[in-house]
Amino acid sequence: MSASVTIIGAGLGGLTLARVLNARGIAATIYEAEASASARAQGGMLDIHEHNGQLALKDAGLFEEFLEIIRAGGQATRVLDREGNILFDEPDDGTGGRPEVTRGELRRILLGSLPAGSIRWGQKLTEASPLGGGRYRLTFAGGSTITTDLLVGADGAWSRVRPLLSEAKPAYTGTSFIETHLYDAETRHKASAEAVGAGAMFAMAPGRGIGAHREPNDVLHTYVQLNKPKDWIDSIDFSDPATALARVAAEFDGWAPELTALITDGEADPVPRPIHALPVEHRWDRTPGVTLLGDAAHVMAPSGEGANLAMFDGAELGKAIAANPRDLEAALNAYESALFSRSAAEARESERILDVCLGPNSPQSLIDFFTNTSSEE
Repeated sequence: MSASVTIIGAGLGGLTLARVLNARGIAATIYEAEASASARAQGGMLDIHEHNGQLALKDAGLFEEFLEIIRAGGQATRVLDREGNILFDEPDDGTGGRPEVTRGELRRILLGSLPAGSIRWGQKLTEASPLGGGRYRLTFAGGSTITTDLLVGADGAWSRVRPLLSEAKPAYTGTSFIETHLYDAETRHKASAEAVGAGAMFAMAPGRGIGAHREPNDVLHTYVQLNKPKDWIDSIDFSDPATALARVAAEFDGWAPELTALITDGEADPVPRPIHALPVEHRWDRTPGVTLLGDAAHVMAPSGEGANLAMFDGAELGKAIAANPRDLEAALNAYESALFSRSAAEARESERILDVCLGPNSPQSLIDFFTNTSSEE
């Protein structure tokens, strides 16, 4: 295959695509806005699912390395009420199909699988222009340009590539997350550590909830969830962490102190994350020489599927190209046909899960969800 393949974004999806192509003898170059692989922290724990994320890692030839970074016990799950009473408690007995790993370790494996020079760091795409015939000129911050025969937008929710295909933009879902961290949890935050347990903890109620995950090195990573207007989250000055956390914690007045301490005792600057989503049925007409994967194609509310879908997209696209390297349009058409139906189904499910967590029947709806999920595995 002589056509040049350019991937925008070195997230899990873009890296998986590059690895699957490379393993099949097809070169690809990734352009990434971040200055280096270590430019920022890479998020928390991910549960990698048998039916998509794990299949992608097998297609990438990295499944054995993945098994070496699984965090034992990480699949443990519990649901609490606002008083801190345990309503549902499922330990990790090692038989589940959703093992936990840290995003940073997973990304490390993918990065290490690519040839030197595959990623051009510090290259922020500012403009993508069609040249005709399925070719594109890409302009980066600083003024440098390249041309490519195949352009893949793996550049997240606010993709610079998406406008070539679609006018859709992510819209606020009405829910915001706020992330905090506690360190040395077993010694300095023992009550909160006991509440969280060995894996994931969800203390949910209609319109609000406190979720937390135990991470390596005795860290508790908290995701506060609130159904609030966008202007509410925008009005909080997160550059003043103590005041910001106090305002968020006020939404949980009367909740158990070991739960609210996950907010008020936060030891890293809180990070607001207003949740945005593309339309459930987001799709586009086949446009020569360009496509999307991951959040660029189907950003949705968190459901535990985001990273899995991005990697699966990358693997499926890579296999489609490798199967038909002389007819890229046929390859992209096959990939997108499956992508659209898969993405729509997962987007509908993400809306359902958000309602399960924060809807009027929470936390019982969440207990029912986990009970049904456990019985299916």
